Amino acid sequence: MMTFINPKTDFAFKKIFGSENSKDILISFLNALLYDSQPTIQSLQILDPYSAPRVRGLKDTYLDVKAKLHDETTVIIEMQVLNVEAFEKRILYNAAKAYSTQLETAEQYVLLNPVIALTITDFEMFENFTKVISRFVLKEREFLIDYLSYDIELVFVELPKFKKGLNDLETLTDKWIYFLKNARDLETVPETMESVLEIHKAFTMASKANLNREELDDLERQEIYIQDRRGAISKAVRLGTEKGREEGREEGRKEGELALTMRFLERRVGALPSELQSQIRRLPIALLENLADALLNFNDISDLTAWLQTNDFDSN
Repeated sequence: MMTFINPKTDFAFKKIFGSENSKDILISFLNALLYDSQPTIQSLQILDPYSAPRVRGLKDTYLDVKAKLHDETTVIIEMQVLNVEAFEKRILYNAAKAYSTQLETAEQYVLLNPVIALTITDFEMFENFTKVISRFVLKEREFLIDYLSYDIELVFVELPKFKKGLNDLETLTDKWIYFLKNARDLETVPETMESVLEIHKAFTMASKANLNREELDDLERQEIYIQDRRGAISKAVRLGTEKGREEGREEGRKEGELALTMRFLERRVGALPSELQSQIRRLPIALLENLADALLNFNDISDLTAWLQTNDFDSN
C-alpha cells in the first residue's frame, strides 16, 4: 500500500510540476490541459515563479509554476484551493503583468510573446455552465472577432465539475485531472494511468515515502492552514448570515481571516513586532487575503516587511 500527498497543496503542486526534474511531467500535463492531449509542446524551460516588480508600485507576483515554451509562449500556472475575494481579478492581473513586463526599456512591442494563465481550482468558478475546462480570450463583443490572436489567454480547470471515475478515463486530459483530484485518496497507482510514464513519475514524486521529515512537516503545515482558512471562511459566512447584514458578514470574515493569518505568520516567520501586528490589523480584507496567499513563500520577517512595502501599505 502506498500513501500519496495531496497534489492540490502549494508544496506538492510545485514539487511535482515545478522542480528541476519535472520538465517531462509538465510537458505532458500542459499538452493534456491546453492542447487537447496532442504533443504540441516539445520542450520548455521552467522559470522562477516569483516575479518582483520592475516598476515601482506594482505588486509582487507569487505563482505556483511558470514556464516558457519552445515557441516563446509563457505559461503561468496556479493551483487554487480556496475561493477568496477578488481571485478572478488576481488571475487577470498576473496574466497582464506577465505579458507587459516582458519588455525592457526601449524594446519594441513586436517582441511581446503570448501568455497563457492556467488556473486549476478546487471550487466552481463558473456556475452557469458545466464545462470542466474553459478558455477566455479577448474578442470583439458583438462579432466575436479575435484581438491579437490569443496573446493573453485564461484557461480554467474546475476540479469539482470532473465526475469521471477510474473506469471512465479515456484521454490523457482525463487522467491528469483525475490525478489532481484523487491522488491523495489512492493506495496504488491505477493500472489505467500507470502506462503513462509522466503520470507514473508524478505518482512517484507524490509518494510520501520519498519525502524527508522537513518536507512532510511543511506539507502538514499547509494542509492545516488550508483547513483553518476554510473554517474561517465558513464561520465568517455563518456570522454574517446570523447578523443578517452585509457589514456583519464582512466584519466576521475579516475577523476570522485576520486571526488565521496572524497565527500562521508566527508559525512561518516567528514572533511579530507590535508595529507589524498593528499594520496587518489595519489591512483591508482584500489585501489581507492577498497576504494569506503570499505568506506561504515567506521565510522570515524581512519578506513580510517587503510585502507590505510593495503593496503600498500606508503605515501612517
